[in-house]
Amino acid sequence: MKIEIQKKDLLNLISRTQNIVEKRNTMPVLVNVLLEASGNQLKAYATDLEVSLTDSVSVVVKEPGKVAVSAKSLFEITKELFDGPAQLIKKENNWLEIKQGKFNSKIVGVAAEEYPVFPTYNSENFSKIDATEFKHMIDKTIYSVSNDETRYHLNGVFFESQDKNHITMVATDGHRLSLIKKSFSGLSFNEKIGVIIPKKGLFEIKKLIETSVDDVFVAVEGSQFILKSGSCVLMIRLIEGKYPNYQQFIPQKLSHKIVIPREHILSSLKRVSLFANQKSKAILLAFTANKLEITSNNPELGDAKEELDIDYKGPDIKIGFNARYIEDVLKNIEQDKVEFEINDHVSPGVLKAHGSDNYINVVMPMRI
Repeated sequence: MKIEIQKKDLLNLISRTQNIVEKRNTMPVLVNVLLEASGNQLKAYATDLEVSLTDSVSVVVKEPGKVAVSAKSLFEITKELFDGPAQLIKKENNWLEIKQGKFNSKIVGVAAEEYPVFPTYNSENFSKIDATEFKHMIDKTIYSVSNDETRYHLNGVFFESQDKNHITMVATDGHRLSLIKKSFSGLSFNEKIGVIIPKKGLFEIKKLIETSVDDVFVAVEGSQFILKSGSCVLMIRLIEGKYPNYQQFIPQKLSHKIVIPREHILSSLKRVSLFANQKSKAILLAFTANKLEITSNNPELGDAKEELDIDYKGPDIKIGFNARYIEDVLKNIEQDKVEFEINDHVSPGVLKAHGSDNYINVVMPMRI
């Protein structure tokens, strides 16, 4: 393999592989990116066997070939090159030589044959999707994904499409649940879709959307979720298992609805929670006539209290929550006012934007 490539093109190509390559040494070969030169293109392949990415860029191919080298080493060297063309040359021992002007370096590589078989797909049934809206849906659910590896089916976001016009995304860790529904016209899913996309895959989808200027297309084929944008293809192995019936976790009849200015309660929570237990982040919300009192107490740090004027006419209720869970929701609501719905001190609370049911968050109470 011998090619000439512009620094910026090589940097863009390799930068997308950095978070995908396996950093743990379960399979040492997975720290590498596979490079393949043919025709007038250089293709890059990266995988950790859960998330796989392939991308390509136009280059001058003087000799076709392929080799696998450390993704991190190639990225670090490429960053320090001058702007302009550089040469990549595969040597006989599978080392990759990088030349530019008077600079010369060689990266230890491995034979392309040692790289794992890369996943493929046959589907032509891709749906064009609004990239900005899709990213918003991920942002509004990913923080509720469980990190408990013993509950593997909760380690991702449930992606559901019941018809050709709507997508629902849901995440829960057992202590909270986030659900968002969006309308998308022209979806081409042939049947009802209900799959679990792992957290790492969602982060890579977000990153690709943020850095791409091309349209985004998605498809589900077998055990893979596939996203295409321009020359880049992201293939994510779906989490196996049955996602719980999330509808049963959403309270349907709540006695008390309180409308609160979002910025007021968010800034108050940030101040008061500074004195909460650093692990549990427990704070107490006390609702009384036209007043909400937020308090925290930590014997090792001190305590804090703040009152907010609210429109509330119900009975006195004191209920404990993890402040971080409430803050995560408030940061992801754009509207000026939020609705807080509760029954009593032992029932879950529901948070959503005032006057909207498209984005719903359920938070379990804490005993304080």
